[in-house]
Amino acid sequence: MFRGKKYQESAKLIDRTKLYDPKEAMELVQQTAKAKFDESVEIHVKLGVDPRHADQQVRGVVVLPHGTGKTLKVLVFAKGDKAKEAEAAGADYVGAEELVAKIQGENWFDYDVVVATPDMMGVVGRLGKILGPKGLMPNPKSGTVTFDVEKAINEIKAGKVEYRVDKTSIIHVGFGKVSFGTEKLLDNFKTLMEAVIKAKPAAAKGTYLKSVVVTSTMGPAIKINPTRVTD
Repeated sequence: MFRGKKYQESAKLIDRTKLYDPKEAMELVQQTAKAKFDESVEIHVKLGVDPRHADQQVRGVVVLPHGTGKTLKVLVFAKGDKAKEAEAAGADYVGAEELVAKIQGENWFDYDVVVATPDMMGVVGRLGKILGPKGLMPNPKSGTVTFDVEKAINEIKAGKVEYRVDKTSIIHVGFGKVSFGTEKLLDNFKTLMEAVIKAKPAAAKGTYLKSVVVTSTMGPAIKINPTRVTD
């Protein structure tokens, strides 16, 4: 696979045989980010679970102390007072059946998170086949089906992220920007890893954290020692 000159230069800074401590990894991810834009920093965690089994699913939400560096657009399905509450809390789009029609008719996706009040889920359910594959379907487990729309919006805007294991047993989450610097990236990383460790299913056997890798949007992978993730 052909890699650009900048990527090749960055890759030389990394010892591929080494498992780095988290702090070293956060320093390296900044040194190896060579793009002209502020690259996102992502984590990829391989877990020792079999996601085909319901009792080995790993998913949850966590509010990162320093946010993600992205301002997420929030769409809220609500009516009446709850619609007014959502607007006051800073939702980007608020509506009901008319938004369902817009999404179905126009393939409209100008939002990052969808929140719905429980009484709206009958209407929102019609969008399952459209929102589901994109991971946008509101879900009580992720706090996006709730009557407390103000709290949900505030947390999302403050940097709440959802993590969930995919069918290859890997969790992929963006947890900041290169411009955050070492300490903020480290804080976010530890907060996220603590949440993932806490979410370990009782049915999971053997090694839970198989591998932990961080990377910037355009940079090479940096392997972290799985036994040191919360140091």
